[in-house]
Amino acid sequence: MTTATHISPAAGSKRRSYHHGNLAEALIEASITLIEQDGVEKLSLRQAAKLAGVSPGAPFRHFSTKTALLTAVAEQAMQRLSSAIATEMANTDSESPLNQFRAIGLGYLNWALAHPTHFQIVSSRTLIDFDASDYLVTENNAIRERMVALLGQAQACGEISATVHPDHLILSARALVYGLARMAIDGHMPEWHPHEPAAQALERALDQFIESIRRK
Repeated sequence: MTTATHISPAAGSKRRSYHHGNLAEALIEASITLIEQDGVEKLSLRQAAKLAGVSPGAPFRHFSTKTALLTAVAEQAMQRLSSAIATEMANTDSESPLNQFRAIGLGYLNWALAHPTHFQIVSSRTLIDFDASDYLVTENNAIRERMVALLGQAQACGEISATVHPDHLILSARALVYGLARMAIDGHMPEWHPHEPAAQALERALDQFIESIRRK
């Protein structure tokens, strides 16, 4: 059973007041604004209610705790991540499993750069109740299963070596894109790679990884 209410907000919406039927969405958007202004530590249900233009008790209709509210933010983050991945895969050569595998990584990086606050919240297991959210668990597993399937197809068609262990390769790929996103969002790119825009550098680093595992 999930602790948060899964929402399907329009991308880029920035509501500042409550409209009938959109209380949960308004609170999520208010929370993102407050996190970006003051940090997640200072976020409270009362502050979110005030910014959303509702009474202090209104958030409890949907979220019993701050953790539940942040879990809903994470669900929104996962929704946008899944959409970014689907878009990138749709725009990538479907005849190459390895290129489709790359598209998952690129979709992740594009999403993280476009939604840094979402990235921060969904990445922190201390802020959210990940395992209690059916949506988070299901979508996360779906992404991983898609990666496993693509690597199996890539091995079957000879794009990567049959001796490569898919689990280890997925772990390496996940560590790479997560680490790259974290470096960019935490402001490390000017120190470690000041020569080109972050988005371009991250994509090139991903490409280098993909080519390193591609069977020559």
